[in-house]
Amino acid sequence: RLKNHSISKQKVTEYESMGEQTVLKDGIHDGTSSNSDPNNPSFNKKQMSDGGIETCKEDIVISIDDAIEEMGCGKFQILILISAGLCTLADAMEITILSFLSPILRAEWNLSAAQSASITSSVFAGQFVGTLMLGRLGDKVGRRPIYLIAASIIVVFGVLTAFTTEFVSLVAMRALVGFGVGGTTVPFDILAEFLPAKQRGKYLLYTYFFWTAGSMAVPVLGYLSFGSGKSWQLFVLLCAIPCSLSVICGLLFVPESPRWLVSKGREEEALAILREGAITNGRNGDYLWSGGGSVKLIKEQVQEESNFAVLFQPKWRRLTLLLWAVWFGFGFGYYGIILTITRVFEDDSNNSNTNVPEFDFVAIFISCSAELVGLFLVINTVDRLGRVQSQVWSYLLAGMFVFLLSNFSLNNDSLSRVFLTFFAFMARSFEMGASCMTWVCTAEVLSTEIRTTGHSAANALARVGGFICPYLIGSDVSLATIGWVMLGIHIGVTICSFHLPETKGLALGIHHDGDRHDTTDSQAPSPHDSTVWNYLPFNLGTSWDAENRPRKIT
Repeated sequence: RLKNHSISKQKVTEYESMGEQTVLKDGIHDGTSSNSDPNNPSFNKKQMSDGGIETCKEDIVISIDDAIEEMGCGKFQILILISAGLCTLADAMEITILSFLSPILRAEWNLSAAQSASITSSVFAGQFVGTLMLGRLGDKVGRRPIYLIAASIIVVFGVLTAFTTEFVSLVAMRALVGFGVGGTTVPFDILAEFLPAKQRGKYLLYTYFFWTAGSMAVPVLGYLSFGSGKSWQLFVLLCAIPCSLSVICGLLFVPESPRWLVSKGREEEALAILREGAITNGRNGDYLWSGGGSVKLIKEQVQEESNFAVLFQPKWRRLTLLLWAVWFGFGFGYYGIILTITRVFEDDSNNSNTNVPEFDFVAIFISCSAELVGLFLVINTVDRLGRVQSQVWSYLLAGMFVFLLSNFSLNNDSLSRVFLTFFAFMARSFEMGASCMTWVCTAEVLSTEIRTTGHSAANALARVGGFICPYLIGSDVSLATIGWVMLGIHIGVTICSFHLPETKGLALGIHHDGDRHDTTDSQAPSPHDSTVWNYLPFNLGTSWDAENRPRKIT
């Protein structure tokens, strides 16, 4: 491959003979070599007007990873980040509104506790189906069309929710919203597939600023709508706006993933998108790789067929089960914390003027803002501590603080209120950091052909956790019991996330399962490089030694 495309009169040429061919390392030829004969088939030269200096035209074969690295990171990725981020913001809002909508409609429509919980669970049921269907379609027909379809479904049925007047139709509308939300893994994976390895961790975490913005916007919109005597229908309509913007931005700024195109044999389309991205980033896309010759993109070495059976092949089975366990606990834990906080700060008495429950909007908003702290924490530690260590400590601390929140809520004095707000803040902060790293790790560890299938299957397990959660949190179970259950779930997730492979600094798709199954030629660091192994006081099973051989942790 040409290393340097610039030309200088004084530049010294360097040749390296390899059999009958001569490789021009610096892309410059001054005619002094014995191999400078124009008839020599080893060269395809173009005479330059600058002192008789000639350049070598050669066909270039470049991997998709190298091509994305050379495209650079700039405005092109930022536009995709905004589009995917708005979809993430919409996801956060559609989930967070459930913690308000269920108690409101329970009071307004005289629903039972099971019916109220079903409003929340219907969204997670829709997400379960959506993640399985839309995720696999993302591998089959492309990332971009599924992204646009999923976002459009959220908009349409989110708006229709505001016009429902009875329980069954409301549950149906929310389930369809959930179906669309199930496809929001696809824009996240699109962003991951456009990012160079060094910028990937931080950029993927930037999407969670949008998630946090959505979580913080919901209590504000709630206060401005039903909290100020207006209708819950207005509240629902306002929450549908961000996803409408995501659809518009997706149509304007998000192309198809070049990794997916290359995996389907459509190299020319992929190369055109990469050159467009390079130009948008301020680089010379027309000559970035070719230098006057032609370019051929090559696939990742390992090719997979996109179906769920692949996830249980020997190569992926252990990783799949670990991811599913972590995602189930993440779904149960994250939404469980949201519902627990709302329950702790909900006043059982109704507003004197309306049939709407009263909420401590200030305390709930403060707990939502904690996600910013968790996000800043992982952004500044992800490339130092790694994906695994960040998840282990964040899940463990989140479980401890939600346990304290649930047990301290038994007291109702003003001092306890301060402690409750602090515990809620810390629980949500660490849960946010842990869940961010789970998303990033999952997108990085799977290869291109099964990325959205595997990511969506894991996401479906999170929806199962979210489906079960409201029947515990929203029922008559005591908060003390809820605290113990949440602590147990988080300890289990901590143990499973400990066993995930480290992906810090690696090309997409590299992972370890005892033996190395790399999808590139990069040398992959061992999971044990993360210093967390030195601090955990208990035996968690198998790790890897310095040569990536399995060993027992003692």
